[in-house]
Amino acid sequence: MAIILVGVVAGVLGTLVMDALNSLFSRAGVISKIEIGMLGRMSAGWSKGRLLYRHPDEIKPVANEKLLGYITHYSIGVGLAVIYMLGWDFLVGGPASAIWAIVYGIATTVASHFLVYPSMGLGVFGRKSPEGLKSTFSSLANHMFFGVGMAIAFAIL
Repeated sequence: MAIILVGVVAGVLGTLVMDALNSLFSRAGVISKIEIGMLGRMSAGWSKGRLLYRHPDEIKPVANEKLLGYITHYSIGVGLAVIYMLGWDFLVGGPASAIWAIVYGIATTVASHFLVYPSMGLGVFGRKSPEGLKSTFSSLANHMFFGVGMAIAFAIL
């Protein structure tokens, strides 16, 4: 049970760090801002079985989409961190590695590049995004931020 609890804390902290650093770097114009409302719209579609769109404009606004987006965003973060903790415990054992948490965070970029972007109609790696490669880089940076947040959690727990 302690492993799950550490995973939950690491997931929340990882997602908080991702959001904070995304806000900082997106204001500087270095990366794209995470669109929580869009995530809420997508998750509403997912809950109704709509998993694929030809273009992001097809994803219609829904009531409370920001709240739904935050719930989805943090749930995914917690889920990914719990998977990391369970995998670490099963394969390695002992205290979770902060360095491997960052590597794992970067590796989770695969989900956005091959699932989320194509689901939104933006293609693999978000290549059809109006922002071009900035979307790809932003996703990589955000997931690295998530890994850094997990690493901080492991260092303080």
